[in-house]
Formats: sequence, structure tokens, C-alpha cells
Amino acid sequence: MKDVRIVFMGTPDFAVTILKHLVDNDYNVVGVITAPDKPAGRGRKIHQSAVKEYALSQNLPILQPTNLKNEGFLENLEKWNADVQIVVAFRMLPKSVWAMPKKGTFNLHASLLPEYRGAAPINWAIINGESKTGVTTFFIDDKIDTGEIILQREIDIKEDEIVGELHDKLMYVGAELVAETVDLIEKGGVKTTKQPELEEKSAPKLFPHNCKIDWTKPLNDIYNHIRGLNPYPAAWTTIKNGEEEISAKIYGVSKEFDSHDFSTGKIITSKKELKVAVSDGYLVINEIKLSGKKKMDAVSLLNGFSFDENAIML
Repeated sequence: MKDVRIVFMGTPDFAVTILKHLVDNDYNVVGVITAPDKPAGRGRKIHQSAVKEYALSQNLPILQPTNLKNEGFLENLEKWNADVQIVVAFRMLPKSVWAMPKKGTFNLHASLLPEYRGAAPINWAIINGESKTGVTTFFIDDKIDTGEIILQREIDIKEDEIVGELHDKLMYVGAELVAETVDLIEKGGVKTTKQPELEEKSAPKLFPHNCKIDWTKPLNDIYNHIRGLNPYPAAWTTIKNGEEEISAKIYGVSKEFDSHDFSTGKIITSKKELKVAVSDGYLVINEIKLSGKKKMDAVSLLNGFSFDENAIML
């Protein structure tokens, strides 16, 4: 087992892959910090974070503080005597936590910093039509995603790639970069790069208002918006079908560039195709979920649902 004593902090599946890579490669993870258990789903059953589930399976010590400044939590954290702390998809740390280990606390961020600081960097890279992104490790300071860069790894984004696919690619590249960063810290070979203060592109948290499709935008922008939110949290729209307005989430789509005289948002259907007229062509919908229904392909929807001849996407 390697000598460096690591405390790992994270919550979702993305973080599990990084933690598992460290454990599988005999890094010395002495403790794990993750979010408290909370009720989730329709039955409001108590839900454990993905990181907690994995940590339990490996018999790793776990702390789940609600308050990161709590004296009892800080005392317990100090007892683990970490050389380094690793943060992956967790929350902002107070200085009393990130300044504790002698070799520092570093974060893995799923973008090429300083671009796409914030909560949803993978989504926004696709929404904005980027052809490249990557992962960055950096030492945490008192602001969000602004600390000195340790290492970066760049990858290409395919033109039809959805966020779920890119998320998984970055997860595995990130796992390797985190291990490489620990090795550098252990050898004392870290040379950091200061981030420029300019922030060209940000990655704010996703809410319903910024996931709604704007049908007045060019076809490419709408296409990127939808794939940047597929499968989660999913782009959405309102269908005006006769007198009824239905909320719908849209997943798989393709593009059809063409000139036409239809109004923006006009829904055009055949037995096997569902598409929406936009300024420079049609967005072809291959997969959709109407409110209260299950996700289905367009052909299945068209078999059981009829669109009014004046149906539009709002």
C-alpha cells in the first residue's frame, strides 16, 4: 500500500469511480466524507449516497457531517491524520477543513479550468457546442474552482455525444488524473499553474428555467441544448395540442437542415416521424417523455397519441 494518507470527499456515482480506482490501486484511503443520508423518491425512503454505499462495501471509515464547521466533525477529521484530501463532486469546504492536511486538499473538476467553473461543467460544454473538454486537478482555496492548477487532461467531444456518455468518459479519465496527482504530491514534484482571473465561460447549476428549449434559436443550438441535458436532467418543452398544454422531456434527437415556410415550433408528423420546424430546418425527435407517461421512441408515441394539425412546441 502507498504511504500517503488520503481522506476522500464526494457524493455521486462520478466520485465513486475515482474512489474505487484509488482503492483498487492500493492507495491508502483512511476515511471517506460524504453527504448525510436523506429521504428520496415517492416512498421517501432513506437514501445513502453512492459514495457511502461503496465505502461501506470496502469497510472504509465514514463521516457524514451536516455542518462542516462543527467542532466534533473537525476533531474526528483531524484524528484521521490525512496527508492529503481529495474532493470530487462534494460541496464548498471551509478553510478549517481544506487547510488541515499538510500536503493540501485538491479537487477534481470536469472541465479545462478556468473555463466552466461551477456546478454543471459537463452539461454546459455540450450545450455551448464545444469540441473539446477535459478534467483538471487543482489545490482548493477560499473561492469556487479558482485554485492553482496541478494537472489537466484534454479529450474530444464528438458531434453527437450526449452528456451521459461524456460524463462516463470524463469519470475514467478523471480517476487516472487523480491517481497521477497523488503520485506527484507523494514525490514532492508538484508545480502548479495560477489560473487567470478572467472567466470566459461558466457552468451554473441547472434549473427548470435553463433546461427549457428555446425553439427560436438555430437548429444547432437547440440540438446541442438537448444532448447537453440527455439523459439528466433532460431538456423540456410545452406542447400545445389543441386546447391542451402538455409538458414533455426530449431526449434523442437528430437534425435536418432545410428551408421551409412553417412557423417556428410547428409539429409535423407522419406514421414514423415526429419533427419540429425551426428557423433553419427541422429537429427530428427520436425519444420523448410526455408528463405522466414513460419515456418512449417517437414511433411508439405516434401509434398511441394524436397531434392536432395546429400542434406546436412552445
